[in-house]
Amino acid sequence: SYLAPEQIEQGAADPRVDVYACGVVLYEMLTGGKPHEGDSPAQVLYKHLHEDVPPPSAAVPGMAYELDELVASATARTPEIRPHDAVALLALTREARATLTDEQLDAVPPLAVAGEHDNAEDRTSVIPRALTMPRPLPVDGDEGGADGGFPADADGVHRTSRLATPPADPPGPRRPRLRRGPLAIVVAVLLVLGLGTGVWYINSGQFTKVPALLSKTEAQARDRLEEAGLDVGKVEHAYSDTVERGKVISTDPGVGERIRKNDSVALTVSDGPDTVKLPDVAGYRLDRARTVLKDEGLEPGMVTRAFSDEVPKGFVISTEPKTGTTVRAGSAVALVVSKGSPIDVPDVTGDDLADARAELTEAGLKVKVAEEQVNSEYDKGQVARQTPDSGSRAAEGDTVTLTVSKGPEMIEVPDVVGDSVDDAKRTLEDAGFDVKEDRGLLGLFGDTVKEQSVEGGDTAPKGSTIKITIR
Repeated sequence: SYLAPEQIEQGAADPRVDVYACGVVLYEMLTGGKPHEGDSPAQVLYKHLHEDVPPPSAAVPGMAYELDELVASATARTPEIRPHDAVALLALTREARATLTDEQLDAVPPLAVAGEHDNAEDRTSVIPRALTMPRPLPVDGDEGGADGGFPADADGVHRTSRLATPPADPPGPRRPRLRRGPLAIVVAVLLVLGLGTGVWYINSGQFTKVPALLSKTEAQARDRLEEAGLDVGKVEHAYSDTVERGKVISTDPGVGERIRKNDSVALTVSDGPDTVKLPDVAGYRLDRARTVLKDEGLEPGMVTRAFSDEVPKGFVISTEPKTGTTVRAGSAVALVVSKGSPIDVPDVTGDDLADARAELTEAGLKVKVAEEQVNSEYDKGQVARQTPDSGSRAAEGDTVTLTVSKGPEMIEVPDVVGDSVDDAKRTLEDAGFDVKEDRGLLGLFGDTVKEQSVEGGDTAPKGSTIKITIR
């Protein structure tokens, strides 16, 4: 029940093995039971290897957190985590005890044995007190109490506990008792002095804390460590977007952590932001330029296109920032890509569709015909409009969309003969026609329409011109 994992697995034994066993005993004293139970020794051994000792508070709700921590430290399955010897464990025990209240110190374990006493206080277990109270050493010739080392009063109650003394074992053959002479006293005194010195060394004289070093220069950090009695360990450098170049980013152990005096502290010093010199990708195909930028730790950014008589279509003209600029790693780089030499879009409106298609294709442009046709001044089958318009600049391979005419819209011409000139013009224009006046010599001073070029009731293309004769 008290074997440490390394004893079971490797047969290893050092002071930390005893610390583990002491931690198991402490668990028993606090809870009244062993931490690992099983139907066979093999089951118990398996639990020591694969399961942590549970916190005492799991068995005794309300038990102080400090006692849980003490048991966990002493029974850590990894030897390096445990106190390295009994002196270190004693120091941790006294630290834990100093934090406990009288009520916590007097708590009764679930399986504590109470005596037959009227005084309620005499029936209270003080196991946490007994844990750290020094035992009185017997003097030469002192036969000790009922347990061989603790004097008892008239009631048979040992002073290290307020529990009643359990019933004595049946009398058996008495063994000869060893007398403790002056040498035993000297050894005991030296042991107490040594323990006291060890506790002071563990608690105060041996440890310090890592001073505040973050955002200090390396020289300032070295000075502070020297003042704290610590050495500078390995110094590494790393990029940082937030810490200025030459200043401390982090330490190992971290700032404020407990560390032995004369130990070393590793420093990580900032080299500032990670920077990259922008490579020259002008003249590269777009896909190749993107690959080069990524290989340099940069991100290809927005792509805009521009005409160029020198750079072929699809190749990089320039970048933003400019080539050779030093930028932070991971920065986005905008690319300007060539659309090739510009093409002046020819005017094909009014052309037959076949002629318009041939002219545009010859200029290096693609043609798309809109599904919808429209009425226009152009005859049916001719190009009514084009997008982009004539005179625009396009790149080779760009598309021009053509809309085909259904011919002009025919509408009925109003009859305006006999109307005044103003009324006739207003009527024809409202109907969608342009108006032209013909006065001649006889109509210079007239104000009545005598004739119109298209008789009233006939149809004419919308937007065409109707001539009126005035007399």
